[in-house]
Amino acid sequence: MDTGYFMFEFPDELDKALTQPEKRYVRNSKAMASTVVDVKETPNSYEYIVDMPGVKNDGIKVLLENDNVLKVSGVKKKDEDTENVEYLKIERKGGKYLRRFTLAEDADKEKISAAYKDGVLTITIPKVPTREEAKPRTIEVKVA
Repeated sequence: MDTGYFMFEFPDELDKALTQPEKRYVRNSKAMASTVVDVKETPNSYEYIVDMPGVKNDGIKVLLENDNVLKVSGVKKKDEDTENVEYLKIERKGGKYLRRFTLAEDADKEKISAAYKDGVLTITIPKVPTREEAKPRTIEVKVA
């Protein structure tokens, strides 16, 4: 008897069908998982060191979103010269790199710099100099 409802063999399949993530979310998750980053803090700055092998200079973007989120992305394109070429093995695939970081409160967002060399992107974010708490000082009281 056909009731017009979808029939699933297992209850989990219904749950998966109803909560299946969008393709874009899956692609971004894969890109984030494949983007490895080291974050260093020095007394004067933060450094984000991002491995992005095979990405050309014009394929890298560093954005500041919502005034405190650093978005780092890049695209490694597949080799375009495939004419008269037969690949015997392909392990170096094209793909996306993507990471987002919430910046520390003392990050100087106006002085962010980035440099890319040998497949490694280094983003340097200076710290805003903190004002040291003023030490108490004695004020001379003059007697009149």
